[in-house]
Amino acid sequence: MFQADDPQHSYQAKTIKALADEKVYTWIVELVYGPNKEQALLELGKKRELYDDLALVLWNSFGVMTSLLEEIVAVYPMLSPPNLTTPASNRVCNALALLQCVASHPDTRTPFLNAQIPLFLYPFLNTNSKQRPFEYLRLTSLGVIGALVKNDTSEVIQFLLTTEIIPLCLKIMESSSELSKTVAIFIVQKILMDDSGLAYTCQTFDRFEAVSSVLKLMIDQLVANPTVRLLKHVIRCYSRLADNPEARIALKERLPEALKNDMFSSLLRDDPATKACLSQLLMMIQ
Repeated sequence: MFQADDPQHSYQAKTIKALADEKVYTWIVELVYGPNKEQALLELGKKRELYDDLALVLWNSFGVMTSLLEEIVAVYPMLSPPNLTTPASNRVCNALALLQCVASHPDTRTPFLNAQIPLFLYPFLNTNSKQRPFEYLRLTSLGVIGALVKNDTSEVIQFLLTTEIIPLCLKIMESSSELSKTVAIFIVQKILMDDSGLAYTCQTFDRFEAVSSVLKLMIDQLVANPTVRLLKHVIRCYSRLADNPEARIALKERLPEALKNDMFSSLLRDDPATKACLSQLLMMIQ
């Protein structure tokens, strides 16, 4: 068994293609036809890091995407009223991990979007329960969307702007766990970094207000519970909003005082890039 932390072994694993691994196909058959679907999800998930072509095998194998979507749809009735169990959450999260593999690969990303598969995850993002099974489900679902935006492709942003992803992420940024907040704001930041995403957000005052209000709330929360990881993303979102002339004018009145009065200077002491970003933001809105 190759050790993941050994670079030489990792390279060797990457040279062995999923396409040539009979065990991969054994688990794919189980995933589609049973009876060991749950074990198949687990075993295929373990192989995500081993093979750079697993996404291609999953996408092009008959019945796999349908089987993964069946796993997702099967837990919808447990969302409201909230009665999602830990085993059910773990099982669907294993399915989501395979979807993330498909979303990450450049050759399967476009057909993944064209099939509108991300929309199947939105009910998970729209949940309110703070129970651990729901948090895990939200975080894993966010991971799939995060994998899509990570590569800075305009095609992904254009797709997401036709959906409700920004309101869903804002909702999570308000009240979820720190990990979920971090991935949600990462997604919003990636959307804003795209010119079409920034234009969309600033097209109406209501959209701008929705984003800036949640960012302000996050700053208020960070004053009470500082974390540099979240603060970095909030500052970069504000900085990107300031690139829009109308938003820049609005931010003169709406930028939180905590960002203006050096309240976070000690937190950013070891992060010169974010300190510089904040300084530039303050200069822009003077």
